Amino acid sequence: MSKQTVRDVNVAGKRVLVRVDFNVPLEHGVVVDDTRIQAALPTIRYLLDNGAAVILMSHLGRPKGKSSFDLRMDPVAARLSKLLGRQVQKLDDCIGPQVQAVCRSLERGDVVLLENTRFHDEEKANDPDFAAQLAALGDLYVNDAFGTAHRAHASTEGIARAVRERGGAAVAGFLMEQELSFLGQAVDDPERPFVAIMGGAKISDKIGVIEQLLERCDRLLIGGGMANTFFKAMGFEMGDSLVEEDAVATAAALLEQGKSRLVLPVDAVIADAFENDAHMRVVAPDQVPAGWRVLDIGPNTLKTFESALGGARTVVWNGPLGVFEMPAFAKGTLAVAKLLAGLDATTIVGGGDSVAAVRQSGLMDQFTHVSTGGGASLELLEGKTLPGVAALSDW
Repeated sequence: MSKQTVRDVNVAGKRVLVRVDFNVPLEHGVVVDDTRIQAALPTIRYLLDNGAAVILMSHLGRPKGKSSFDLRMDPVAARLSKLLGRQVQKLDDCIGPQVQAVCRSLERGDVVLLENTRFHDEEKANDPDFAAQLAALGDLYVNDAFGTAHRAHASTEGIARAVRERGGAAVAGFLMEQELSFLGQAVDDPERPFVAIMGGAKISDKIGVIEQLLERCDRLLIGGGMANTFFKAMGFEMGDSLVEEDAVATAAALLEQGKSRLVLPVDAVIADAFENDAHMRVVAPDQVPAGWRVLDIGPNTLKTFESALGGARTVVWNGPLGVFEMPAFAKGTLAVAKLLAGLDATTIVGGGDSVAAVRQSGLMDQFTHVSTGGGASLELLEGKTLPGVAALSDW
Protein backbone atom coordinates (compact mmCIF):
# COMPACT_ATOMS: atom_id res chain seq x y z
CA MET A 1 0.00 0.00 0.00
CA SER A 2 1.51 3.27 -1.12
CA LYS A 3 0.54 5.71 1.63
CA GLN A 4 2.13 9.00 2.56
CA THR A 5 4.00 9.13 5.87
CA VAL A 6 5.09 11.83 8.30
CA ARG A 7 8.21 12.29 6.17
CA ASP A 8 6.06 13.54 3.31
CA VAL A 9 4.43 16.50 5.06
CA ASN A 10 5.70 19.71 6.61
CA VAL A 11 4.91 19.55 10.31
CA ALA A 12 6.81 22.63 11.48
CA GLY A 13 4.56 24.92 13.48
CA LYS A 14 1.61 22.56 13.01
CA ARG A 15 -0.66 20.95 15.57
CA VAL A 16 -0.45 17.28 14.65
CA LEU A 17 -3.16 14.85 15.72
CA VAL A 18 -1.68 11.39 16.27
CA ARG A 19 -3.75 8.26 16.79
CA VAL A 20 -1.60 5.90 18.85
CA ASP A 21 -2.34 2.53 20.40
CA PHE A 22 -1.84 3.10 24.11
CA ASN A 23 -4.20 0.29 25.11
CA VAL A 24 -1.74 -0.96 27.70
CA PRO A 25 -2.16 -3.11 30.82
CA LEU A 26 -2.53 -1.27 34.11
CA GLU A 27 -2.22 -2.50 37.67
CA HIS A 28 -3.05 -0.28 40.64
CA GLY A 29 -2.98 2.77 38.39
CA VAL A 30 0.46 2.05 36.91
CA VAL A 31 1.44 0.92 33.40
CA VAL A 32 2.95 -2.57 33.75
CA ASP A 33 3.89 -3.12 30.10
CA ASP A 34 4.83 -0.07 28.02
CA THR A 35 5.68 -1.94 24.79
CA ARG A 36 2.98 -0.14 22.81
CA ILE A 37 4.03 3.24 24.18
CA GLN A 38 7.64 2.55 23.25
CA ALA A 39 6.54 1.58 19.73
CA ALA A 40 5.04 5.06 19.17
CA LEU A 41 8.09 7.01 20.36
CA PRO A 42 9.89 7.27 16.98
CA THR A 43 6.92 9.06 15.42
CA ILE A 44 6.33 11.32 18.42
CA ARG A 45 10.01 12.28 18.65
CA TYR A 46 10.22 12.95 14.92
CA LEU A 47 7.28 15.34 15.13
CA LEU A 48 8.75 17.15 18.15
CA ASP A 49 12.20 17.37 16.58
CA ASN A 50 10.64 18.92 13.49
CA GLY A 51 8.78 21.69 15.27
CA ALA A 52 5.29 20.26 15.77
CA ALA A 53 2.92 20.39 18.69
CA VAL A 54 1.60 16.87 19.28
CA ILE A 55 -1.96 15.91 20.23
CA LEU A 56 -2.19 12.21 21.07
CA MET A 57 -5.36 10.14 21.15
CA SER A 58 -6.00 6.51 22.06
CA HIS A 59 -8.54 4.15 23.52
CA LEU A 60 -7.90 2.12 26.67
CA GLY A 61 -9.84 -0.99 27.58
CA ARG A 62 -13.55 -1.41 27.01
CA PRO A 63 -15.42 1.32 28.88
CA LYS A 64 -18.52 0.87 26.66
CA GLY A 65 -19.06 4.55 26.03
CA LYS A 66 -18.93 5.63 29.67
CA SER A 67 -16.27 7.37 31.72
CA SER A 68 -14.39 4.98 34.00
CA PHE A 69 -11.84 6.07 36.57
CA ASP A 70 -9.88 2.82 36.13
CA LEU A 71 -9.56 3.41 32.37
CA ARG A 72 -8.45 7.04 32.40
CA MET A 73 -5.29 7.86 30.47
CA ASP A 74 -3.47 9.50 33.42
CA PRO A 75 -1.09 6.56 34.08
CA VAL A 76 -0.23 6.47 30.38
CA ALA A 77 0.57 10.20 30.37
CA ALA A 78 2.81 9.71 33.41
CA ARG A 79 4.73 6.88 31.75
CA LEU A 80 5.04 8.73 28.44
CA SER A 81 6.37 11.83 30.25
CA LYS A 82 9.21 9.74 31.68
CA LEU A 83 10.00 8.10 28.34
CA LEU A 84 10.05 11.42 26.47
CA GLY A 85 11.81 13.36 29.18
CA ARG A 86 9.24 16.14 28.98
CA GLN A 87 5.85 16.89 30.49
CA VAL A 88 2.85 15.36 28.74
CA GLN A 89 -0.33 17.23 29.62
CA LYS A 90 -3.29 14.90 29.95
CA LEU A 91 -6.71 16.42 29.23
CA ASP A 92 -9.95 15.40 30.91
CA ASP A 93 -11.85 14.76 27.69
CA CYS A 94 -11.14 14.31 24.00
CA ILE A 95 -13.67 16.87 22.69
CA GLY A 96 -15.39 20.00 23.97
CA PRO A 97 -14.60 23.72 24.52
CA GLN A 98 -11.88 23.20 27.13
CA VAL A 99 -10.06 20.68 24.97
CA GLN A 100 -10.34 23.01 21.98
CA ALA A 101 -8.94 25.92 23.98
CA VAL A 102 -5.91 23.94 25.17
CA CYS A 103 -5.18 22.59 21.70
CA ARG A 104 -5.44 26.04 20.11
CA SER A 105 -2.87 27.40 22.59
CA LEU A 106 -0.23 24.70 21.97
CA GLU A 107 3.24 25.74 20.89
CA ARG A 108 6.08 23.83 19.23
CA GLY A 109 7.30 21.00 21.40
CA ASP A 110 4.13 20.73 23.48
CA VAL A 111 2.56 17.30 23.95
CA VAL A 112 -0.98 16.62 25.13
CA LEU A 113 -2.79 13.32 25.56
CA LEU A 114 -6.56 13.33 25.15
CA GLU A 115 -8.80 11.30 27.42
CA ASN A 116 -9.85 7.78 26.42
CA THR A 117 -11.73 8.09 23.11
CA ARG A 118 -13.99 5.16 24.01
CA PHE A 119 -15.55 7.13 26.85
CA HIS A 120 -17.84 8.27 24.00
CA ASP A 121 -20.15 5.85 22.18
CA GLU A 122 -19.60 7.93 19.06
CA GLU A 123 -16.03 6.63 18.80
CA LYS A 124 -16.89 3.02 17.94
CA ALA A 125 -19.93 4.17 15.94
CA ASN A 126 -17.60 6.27 13.75
CA ASP A 127 -19.98 9.18 14.21
CA PRO A 128 -19.18 11.93 11.64
CA ASP A 129 -19.81 14.80 14.06
CA PHE A 130 -17.57 13.26 16.71
CA ALA A 131 -14.85 12.64 14.11
CA ALA A 132 -15.16 16.24 12.94
CA GLN A 133 -14.73 17.52 16.50
CA LEU A 134 -11.54 15.48 16.85
CA ALA A 135 -10.30 16.66 13.46
CA ALA A 136 -10.85 20.31 14.41
CA LEU A 137 -8.25 20.06 17.18
CA GLY A 138 -5.29 19.97 14.80
CA ASP A 139 -3.92 20.79 11.36
CA LEU A 140 -3.06 17.33 10.10
CA TYR A 141 -3.51 13.70 11.13
CA VAL A 142 -1.09 10.82 11.66
CA ASN A 143 -2.25 7.25 12.24
CA ASP A 144 0.38 5.22 14.07
CA ALA A 145 -2.05 2.75 15.66
CA PHE A 146 -1.77 -0.36 13.50
CA GLY A 147 -3.44 -2.44 16.21
CA THR A 148 -6.73 -0.59 15.62
CA ALA A 149 -6.40 -0.01 11.86
CA HIS A 150 -8.87 -2.81 11.10
CA ARG A 151 -11.60 -0.90 12.95
CA ALA A 152 -13.56 1.89 11.24
CA HIS A 153 -13.79 4.09 14.31
CA ALA A 154 -13.97 7.87 14.56
CA SER A 155 -10.35 8.29 15.69
CA THR A 156 -8.98 5.87 13.07
CA GLU A 157 -11.10 6.29 9.95
CA GLY A 158 -13.62 9.09 10.35
CA ILE A 159 -11.04 11.64 11.48
CA ALA A 160 -8.77 10.88 8.51
CA ARG A 161 -11.61 11.58 6.10
CA ALA A 162 -12.60 14.73 7.99
CA VAL A 163 -9.05 16.13 7.90
CA ARG A 164 -8.66 15.36 4.20
CA GLU A 165 -12.05 16.84 3.31
CA ARG A 166 -10.90 20.20 4.63
CA GLY A 167 -7.65 20.00 2.66
CA GLY A 168 -5.33 18.60 5.31
CA ALA A 169 -3.12 15.55 5.12
CA ALA A 170 -3.78 12.20 6.79
CA VAL A 171 -0.60 10.12 6.81
CA ALA A 172 1.00 7.06 8.36
CA GLY A 173 3.40 7.15 11.29
CA PHE A 174 6.62 5.15 11.36
CA LEU A 175 5.12 2.20 13.22
CA MET A 176 2.23 1.98 10.77
CA GLU A 177 4.68 2.24 7.88
CA GLN A 178 6.80 -0.59 9.30
CA GLU A 179 3.81 -2.85 9.89
CA LEU A 180 2.48 -2.33 6.37
CA SER A 181 5.92 -2.85 4.88
CA PHE A 182 6.70 -6.18 6.54
CA LEU A 183 3.23 -7.71 6.57
CA GLY A 184 2.35 -6.32 3.17
CA GLN A 185 5.47 -7.78 1.60
CA ALA A 186 4.78 -11.14 3.23
CA VAL A 187 1.41 -11.13 1.46
CA ASP A 188 2.39 -9.63 -1.88
CA ASP A 189 6.00 -10.53 -2.60
CA PRO A 190 7.74 -12.71 0.01
CA GLU A 191 11.25 -13.97 -0.50
CA ARG A 192 10.98 -17.72 -0.96
CA PRO A 193 10.74 -20.31 0.40
CA PHE A 194 7.88 -18.72 2.34
CA VAL A 195 6.75 -20.67 5.41
CA ALA A 196 3.79 -19.77 7.60
CA ILE A 197 3.04 -21.10 11.09
CA MET A 198 -0.51 -20.94 12.42
CA GLY A 199 -1.39 -21.75 16.01
CA GLY A 200 -4.00 -20.77 18.53
CA ALA A 201 -7.19 -22.40 19.62
CA LYS A 202 -9.64 -22.09 16.76
CA ILE A 203 -9.69 -22.60 13.01
CA SER A 204 -12.84 -20.47 12.77
CA ASP A 205 -10.88 -17.37 13.81
CA LYS A 206 -8.38 -17.86 10.99
CA ILE A 207 -10.16 -19.62 8.10
CA GLY A 208 -9.64 -16.74 5.68
CA VAL A 209 -5.98 -16.36 6.65
CA ILE A 210 -5.27 -20.08 6.26
CA GLU A 211 -6.97 -20.13 2.86
CA GLN A 212 -4.96 -17.15 1.65
CA LEU A 213 -1.67 -18.47 3.03
CA LEU A 214 -2.22 -21.85 1.38
CA GLU A 215 -2.43 -19.98 -1.93
CA ARG A 216 0.77 -18.04 -1.26
CA CYS A 217 3.15 -19.99 0.97
CA ASP A 218 5.38 -22.96 0.23
CA ARG A 219 4.57 -24.68 3.52
CA LEU A 220 2.01 -24.04 6.25
CA LEU A 221 2.70 -25.49 9.70
CA ILE A 222 -0.29 -25.99 11.99
CA GLY A 223 -0.20 -26.30 15.78
CA GLY A 224 -2.14 -25.30 18.86
CA GLY A 225 -5.72 -26.25 19.55
CA MET A 226 -6.71 -25.78 15.92
CA ALA A 227 -4.64 -28.86 14.97
CA ASN A 228 -7.11 -31.00 16.93
CA THR A 229 -9.91 -30.04 14.57
CA PHE A 230 -7.78 -31.10 11.60
CA PHE A 231 -7.13 -34.43 13.29
CA LYS A 232 -10.84 -34.86 13.93
CA ALA A 233 -11.41 -34.27 10.22
CA MET A 234 -8.94 -37.09 9.56
CA GLY A 235 -11.06 -39.40 11.66
CA PHE A 236 -8.98 -39.40 14.87
CA GLU A 237 -10.62 -39.53 18.29
CA MET A 238 -9.32 -36.60 20.32
CA GLY A 239 -10.49 -37.46 23.85
CA ASP A 240 -11.26 -34.28 25.81
CA SER A 241 -9.16 -32.07 23.52
CA LEU A 242 -10.52 -28.78 22.26
CA VAL A 243 -12.22 -29.52 18.95
CA GLU A 244 -14.43 -27.19 16.92
CA GLU A 245 -17.12 -29.59 15.79
CA ASP A 246 -18.68 -26.93 13.54
CA ALA A 247 -15.35 -26.48 11.75
CA VAL A 248 -14.52 -30.13 11.05
CA ALA A 249 -15.87 -29.92 7.49
CA THR A 250 -13.85 -26.74 6.95
CA ALA A 251 -10.72 -28.48 8.21
CA ALA A 252 -11.34 -31.35 5.78
CA ALA A 253 -11.60 -28.86 2.90
CA LEU A 254 -8.38 -27.14 3.97
CA LEU A 255 -6.60 -30.51 4.13
CA GLU A 256 -7.66 -31.12 0.54
CA GLN A 257 -6.61 -27.60 -0.51
CA GLY A 258 -3.25 -27.78 1.25
CA LYS A 259 -2.26 -31.35 0.44
CA SER A 260 1.52 -31.73 0.93
CA ARG A 261 2.02 -28.02 1.79
CA LEU A 262 0.07 -28.40 5.03
CA VAL A 263 2.29 -29.72 7.85
CA LEU A 264 0.53 -31.08 10.94
CA PRO A 265 2.01 -32.28 14.25
CA VAL A 266 3.22 -35.90 14.27
CA ASP A 267 3.01 -36.24 18.04
CA ALA A 268 1.45 -34.40 20.95
CA VAL A 269 1.86 -33.79 24.66
CA ILE A 270 -1.37 -34.87 26.34
CA ALA A 271 -2.60 -34.49 29.92
CA ASP A 272 -5.37 -35.96 32.02
CA ALA A 273 -6.47 -32.51 33.22
CA PHE A 274 -6.24 -28.89 32.14
CA GLU A 275 -3.71 -28.15 34.87
CA ASN A 276 0.00 -27.41 34.97
CA ASP A 277 0.72 -30.33 37.28
CA ALA A 278 -1.49 -32.85 35.46
CA HIS A 279 -0.18 -36.27 34.43
CA MET A 280 1.44 -35.98 31.01
CA ARG A 281 2.67 -38.20 28.21
CA VAL A 282 3.58 -38.01 24.53
CA VAL A 283 1.47 -39.89 21.97
CA ALA A 284 0.73 -39.94 18.26
CA PRO A 285 -2.24 -37.73 17.30
CA ASP A 286 -4.44 -40.79 16.69
CA GLN A 287 -3.70 -42.24 20.13
CA VAL A 288 -5.40 -39.75 22.47
CA PRO A 289 -7.36 -41.76 25.06
CA ALA A 290 -10.72 -40.79 26.52
CA GLY A 291 -10.39 -38.28 29.36
CA TRP A 292 -7.07 -36.90 28.06
CA ARG A 293 -6.44 -33.77 26.02
CA VAL A 294 -3.75 -32.37 23.71
CA LEU A 295 -2.02 -29.35 25.28
CA ASP A 296 1.26 -29.02 23.33
CA ILE A 297 3.17 -30.28 20.31
CA GLY A 298 5.58 -33.14 20.94
CA PRO A 299 9.36 -33.54 20.40
CA ASN A 300 9.05 -35.30 17.03
CA THR A 301 6.82 -32.49 15.80
CA LEU A 302 9.59 -30.04 16.66
CA LYS A 303 11.95 -32.04 14.46
CA THR A 304 9.37 -32.09 11.68
CA PHE A 305 8.83 -28.34 11.95
CA GLU A 306 12.58 -27.72 12.02
CA SER A 307 12.91 -29.67 8.77
CA ALA A 308 9.99 -27.79 7.20
CA LEU A 309 11.63 -24.47 8.15
CA GLY A 310 14.94 -25.47 6.59
CA GLY A 311 16.05 -22.98 3.97
CA ALA A 312 13.09 -20.66 4.59
CA ARG A 313 13.70 -17.04 3.61
CA THR A 314 10.41 -15.61 4.95
CA VAL A 315 8.47 -16.91 7.95
CA VAL A 316 5.20 -15.56 9.36
CA TRP A 317 4.04 -16.89 12.73
CA ASN A 318 0.67 -16.28 14.35
CA GLY A 319 -0.63 -18.14 17.39
CA PRO A 320 0.97 -20.29 20.14
CA LEU A 321 1.46 -24.00 19.53
CA GLY A 322 0.28 -25.13 22.95
CA VAL A 323 -1.16 -23.81 26.18
CA PHE A 324 1.94 -21.68 26.71
CA GLU A 325 0.43 -19.90 29.72
CA MET A 326 1.19 -23.08 31.67
CA PRO A 327 4.95 -23.74 31.96
CA ALA A 328 4.46 -27.49 31.52
CA PHE A 329 2.90 -26.94 28.10
CA ALA A 330 4.95 -23.98 26.87
CA LYS A 331 7.92 -26.03 25.67
CA GLY A 332 6.72 -26.45 22.09
CA THR A 333 5.91 -22.77 21.60
CA LEU A 334 9.19 -21.61 23.16
CA ALA A 335 11.19 -24.15 21.15
CA VAL A 336 9.65 -22.89 17.90
CA ALA A 337 10.46 -19.31 18.94
CA LYS A 338 14.08 -20.40 19.40
CA LEU A 339 14.07 -22.12 16.00
CA LEU A 340 12.79 -19.01 14.26
CA ALA A 341 15.20 -16.71 16.09
CA GLY A 342 18.09 -18.77 14.72
CA LEU A 343 17.01 -18.67 11.08
CA ASP A 344 18.75 -16.63 8.40
CA ALA A 345 15.39 -15.33 7.20
CA THR A 346 12.86 -12.54 7.53
CA THR A 347 10.87 -13.60 10.59
CA ILE A 348 7.56 -11.90 11.32
CA VAL A 349 5.41 -12.46 14.39
CA GLY A 350 1.80 -11.59 13.68
CA GLY A 351 0.66 -10.02 16.93
CA GLY A 352 -1.67 -11.38 19.61
CA ASP A 353 -0.62 -14.22 21.89
CA SER A 354 2.35 -14.94 19.64
CA VAL A 355 3.95 -11.72 20.86
CA ALA A 356 3.44 -12.74 24.49
CA ALA A 357 5.08 -16.08 23.70
CA VAL A 358 8.07 -14.44 22.02
CA ARG A 359 8.43 -12.03 24.93
CA GLN A 360 8.33 -15.00 27.30
CA SER A 361 11.12 -16.64 25.29
CA GLY A 362 13.38 -13.59 25.75
CA LEU A 363 14.09 -13.51 22.01
CA MET A 364 12.12 -10.42 20.94
CA ASP A 365 15.15 -8.64 19.49
CA GLN A 366 16.08 -11.64 17.35
CA PHE A 367 12.97 -11.43 15.17
CA THR A 368 12.83 -9.19 12.12
CA HIS A 369 9.43 -7.77 13.00
CA VAL A 370 7.04 -8.31 15.89
CA SER A 371 3.62 -6.88 15.03
CA THR A 372 1.68 -4.75 17.50
CA GLY A 373 -1.71 -5.79 16.12
CA GLY A 374 -3.18 -9.27 16.33
CA GLY A 375 -6.51 -8.69 14.59
CA ALA A 376 -5.10 -6.14 12.16
CA SER A 377 -2.20 -8.39 11.17
CA LEU A 378 -4.55 -11.31 10.53
CA GLU A 379 -6.82 -9.20 8.35
CA LEU A 380 -3.85 -7.85 6.41
CA LEU A 381 -2.49 -11.38 5.89
CA GLU A 382 -5.95 -12.39 4.72
CA GLY A 383 -5.75 -9.69 2.07
CA LYS A 384 -8.46 -7.49 3.55
CA THR A 385 -8.45 -3.71 3.31
CA LEU A 386 -7.90 -2.04 6.68
CA PRO A 387 -10.26 0.98 7.05
CA GLY A 388 -7.76 2.98 9.08
CA VAL A 389 -5.18 2.55 6.33
CA ALA A 390 -7.50 3.04 3.36
CA ALA A 391 -8.52 6.46 4.73
CA LEU A 392 -4.94 7.79 4.65
CA SER A 393 -3.54 9.95 1.86
CA ASP A 394 -2.20 8.06 -1.16
CA TRP A 395 0.82 8.93 -3.20
